[in-house]
Amino acid sequence: MNPPERWVAIAGVAVLSVIAVAGFAVAIYAAWLFHDMPDAGDLADYRPPTSTRAYAWDGTLIGEFSLERRIYVPYDQMPDQLVQAFMAAEDRNFFHHGGVDAMGLTRAMLKNVGNAARGRRLEGGSTIIQQVAKNVLLTSDATIGRKFKEAVLAQRLEKSLGKEQILELYLNEIWLGYRSYGVGAAAYNYFGKSITDLTLAEAAYLAALPKGPQNYHPLRRKEAAIARRNWILGEMAELGWVTEAEAQAAMRQDLVVQEAPTRAKYRDADYFVEEVRRRGLATLGSRLNEAGYYMRTTLDPRLQTAARMALMDGLEAYDRRHGWRGAWGQVEIAPGWQAEAKKEAVPAERRRWRAAVITRASGGDVRVEVAETGASGALAGEDVAWARAGKGLNVGDLVFVEPPERDGGAFRLKQIPAVNGALVAIEPYSGRVLAMVGGYSFSLSNFNRATQAMRQPGSAFKPIVYAAALENGFTPASTVMDSMITLRGANDGETWTPENYNRRYYGALTLRRGLELSRNAMTVRLANNVGMRKIADLAVRMDVVDQMDPVLAMSLGAGETTPFRLTAAYAAFVNGGRKIDPHLIELVQDREGKVVYRADRRDCPRCGAGFNGDESPRVPPGGAQVMDPITAYQITSMLQGVVQRGTATSVSVLGRPVGGKTGTTNEYRSAWFVGFTPQIVAGVFVGFDDNRSLGYGETGTQAAAPIFTAFMQEAIKGMPEADFKAPENAKYATVRGIREAFRPGTEPRAPTPVSTAGSSGPMPYNKVWPDGRVSGAGSAGEAAAPGDDDMSGLY
Repeated sequence: MNPPERWVAIAGVAVLSVIAVAGFAVAIYAAWLFHDMPDAGDLADYRPPTSTRAYAWDGTLIGEFSLERRIYVPYDQMPDQLVQAFMAAEDRNFFHHGGVDAMGLTRAMLKNVGNAARGRRLEGGSTIIQQVAKNVLLTSDATIGRKFKEAVLAQRLEKSLGKEQILELYLNEIWLGYRSYGVGAAAYNYFGKSITDLTLAEAAYLAALPKGPQNYHPLRRKEAAIARRNWILGEMAELGWVTEAEAQAAMRQDLVVQEAPTRAKYRDADYFVEEVRRRGLATLGSRLNEAGYYMRTTLDPRLQTAARMALMDGLEAYDRRHGWRGAWGQVEIAPGWQAEAKKEAVPAERRRWRAAVITRASGGDVRVEVAETGASGALAGEDVAWARAGKGLNVGDLVFVEPPERDGGAFRLKQIPAVNGALVAIEPYSGRVLAMVGGYSFSLSNFNRATQAMRQPGSAFKPIVYAAALENGFTPASTVMDSMITLRGANDGETWTPENYNRRYYGALTLRRGLELSRNAMTVRLANNVGMRKIADLAVRMDVVDQMDPVLAMSLGAGETTPFRLTAAYAAFVNGGRKIDPHLIELVQDREGKVVYRADRRDCPRCGAGFNGDESPRVPPGGAQVMDPITAYQITSMLQGVVQRGTATSVSVLGRPVGGKTGTTNEYRSAWFVGFTPQIVAGVFVGFDDNRSLGYGETGTQAAAPIFTAFMQEAIKGMPEADFKAPENAKYATVRGIREAFRPGTEPRAPTPVSTAGSSGPMPYNKVWPDGRVSGAGSAGEAAAPGDDDMSGLY
């Protein structure tokens, strides 16, 4: 070969070698790039993590549980205009390309020349299918390799799934800001409505968000958000998906959203919802936060709101009785004082309270200015007097006030209580928890005192002592001495002398009267006679406690339990002696409607059969029988007497059959009232979190019973008045004007006067008081007179 030909050959070989090396390099790169390529077919069964939504019994949404707040919406339930808005914004040729839109990519590249020159964000030109591939199967790395993978996967997805399936995945997966994944959650979080209720303007705004939710934030960047929305509306009109008139009308609308995303509009059940979350995690595990369950709870929103209001008002009433503790801050009244005032959190449940500063404090003339609005006015005279009797008020003091409801009215001075408490309401036959409030304010403390606070129940435990006695040979008319008793303590040389609250003793009393007046010494004698082992066993069977030491102090409520457990135990007195399973979650279904959890596990073999004229199926009552139905009714009747003649007569204002028991622990550390009507059993607890004294005289009668009454006054509205169901096999006899129930064979016989000296066991009522007089008192009437007998002390 001559030299020129040789050089041409060498050049050709070199070029071919370079091409071969380049091809080999590309092959190696492609093999490396695509070796871990996800399988597009996996998306056929893909379901993104979805919120579990909790509903009250009437369908009110009360909460959501999720890692990503998402409401999965099938494609066939999405409005056409919503789908078209996203297509106009992101991929107008979605139904016409094969996964990669060459024209759209070219158009994006041309626009990027101008974007780069002006320093704007570059457009990717990705189709919706490519976005699905990136969001679900790939990462968000801005690399050429990822774009190659995205294009390949898009084409594979096009072959594996239908267009509608891909749109469904896209619209449910995409991040839209405001704590929202997918259009279902976004519609609810931004506008407080479902996607089927969105207006054209609202749907177009949601379609603006995939480009960057923070770039089009509805509050911080409202002008940019409206501009982007209006551009999308124009695109929809150009494509013929809406008319020009419809687009122009939507463009004229303001962009109005909720100030913050909310899980539910109903906000009175925070303690209840958090307890549902805890129990749901224990039952369903991590699936609770990702499986998109439908959860029906037992909550009654009307009763829940009544419970919250009753407890908050009752704790504030206690707090007011114990005086004004002073301002929570002090500022110089100068420009900028409002920032300091807003640092203190107002209870979220008190939506009308405002932080304010005292601008004038001269005698009875005290004026305030609200930090948030600048509104000003005078404090109510009674509040000024209350504050003057406490720590007083001075100019510059930061306080909470409630603005007047009408012009010219006075501001009310408010104080966050230091005391706390709980209220639980349960349906006594099914165990459905109708309402639960675990403290004064969930926003200030999410510790649930209804289910988590272990406290001594005091005399609220006594009905269980008396029930054990009735189960073991005593009757409501049996008598036990109410007199001083000294017992040997646990340590050698120590003695224990339980005392009645008023330090007075009435001699021989019937069980009914002893429980009505909550006599401590008599209760200890009764427990000693019955045997603490039997009482402890009954307390465990009723699930008041897991275990109990069989010592006599426990008969006066020295053990510890929670308001939730004690209230549930009282349900057995109403429902005929059956232990209920108190529950908050009634039913859980997956997204296909399959039941994955049901609280009611009773069998009903014929419930699914068609009607054939036979008797309807009988569903057996649930719960283990923990006491005789007659015993349960006897205690119910005796606790009605507590309301009618005993330590809780204030509750009688309800004006219908109601029973209950007060309780106060040693040194007034906890105050209780657990009561019931035939339809509802409710328990109230009041106490400081550090277990210090509530103060002299703050008994269950004073601190807890008014809260129960306020709740029940609202709860019984619309409920038919009914009496407690009496057992059919009981025998009845009138004893000293009161109709008593007896087990067959234990009812009173003809009176035969006998001496009762030295007797401490159960004896027929008419054998002890044949002449109507009572040992230790001038007469039965004197012994029965309530006087100043508040028997709720522990001892």
